[in-house]
Amino acid sequence: MVELLLVAGVLVAMFVGYNIGGATTGVAFGPAVGAKVVSKLGAAALMSIFFFIGGWLIGPAVVETLGEGIIQEEGILTLETGIAILFFIGLALFIGNVFGVPASTSMTAVGAIAGLGLATGTLNWATMGEVVSWWIVAPVVAFWFSGVIGRYFYTRINAWVAISRRKTDLWVVDRSSRIPRIHAAEGTGRREITGSLIVVAIGCYMAFSSGASNVANAVAPLVGSRALEFEDGVLATFSNMEWGVIIAGVAVTIGAFTIARRTLETMGNEITNLPLTAAVVVMTISATITTLLSAIGIPVQLVIISTMSIIGLGWGRATRTTTVSDAVRGEKETAVSVGALTAEKEGETAPAIGEEEAEDIPRASDLFDPSTAGRVILIQNFVPVLATIGAYLTFRFVPIWAW
Repeated sequence: MVELLLVAGVLVAMFVGYNIGGATTGVAFGPAVGAKVVSKLGAAALMSIFFFIGGWLIGPAVVETLGEGIIQEEGILTLETGIAILFFIGLALFIGNVFGVPASTSMTAVGAIAGLGLATGTLNWATMGEVVSWWIVAPVVAFWFSGVIGRYFYTRINAWVAISRRKTDLWVVDRSSRIPRIHAAEGTGRREITGSLIVVAIGCYMAFSSGASNVANAVAPLVGSRALEFEDGVLATFSNMEWGVIIAGVAVTIGAFTIARRTLETMGNEITNLPLTAAVVVMTISATITTLLSAIGIPVQLVIISTMSIIGLGWGRATRTTTVSDAVRGEKETAVSVGALTAEKEGETAPAIGEEEAEDIPRASDLFDPSTAGRVILIQNFVPVLATIGAYLTFRFVPIWAW
């Protein structure tokens, strides 16, 4: 019976990891795929590799928080309850992926485990308070960092990097000989190649930070219940924690190569025309905040941090229409628009602060599709709530659970 439950637990954990792979691959490599810098297949391969590296090196800290820190009483998080929690996480994330929206896996996982804690009266409010506090602080930090960069440094970065979107593939595979060779497409300059490689490198960094944060969302309930501890045989080669990381890595790989195609399409083409220079800034800031918080065991909502970074960068770009002294004296209005991210083309320098004209700033609708963005925001907030309510009602009222 125990073996059957363990197999079921691993399968459910892999289902969660499968959906994590589908959700986070689009966040990490959507801009690169949308710009024809890397194919969907290449994005899946890179996601798989760097997710595993991040999960192996940093992920265990977040696994401990979710598996041991949120529920303060031993014996509550068992293999049976772990399977149920993983089911709610996986179901909620699957709903998000069906709609092509990368939901916050960390918020979903914490919500499901918190539902168990509320139902049993064992929720560690101190740990939850710390986690929620960082959930509030991290997006604010992302906003202000991005805002400062948007106002003072974005134009310099944009002129230096000169990354542009392409309608054709950046790389071409030559199959005229026995050994296929990859080379740059016709008309591709060295600077464009360099900028495009930067986009891919940042995507790998995002995948690394995702592994650091999201491994716990797939396997923390199993690891916390000690279900993956083996005393002898080949299975004893790896520890309880290491088996959790391996299971999550395999599952995310499967998700990246299958269901991620839909989220890659959404994040790369449908939701935004975000310039690649802006995407590099947003992804770097988001991945850095996520990695640092994961290192201290805080599960982070990468999707929301990225969203706030985009808004902050746009706000910072928009404030370039006036200097600080003019704003204080009220002599010049600031036209704040998210569309300010596209105030100049990639590689083109912009006027100095205070000299940029507000009428040159595009409307927000020029940057993103409002209907798609609204759908994304709605589902991103609905998914964690669904997991929390489902877990609470199940553990509180279903008679098979006796506390």
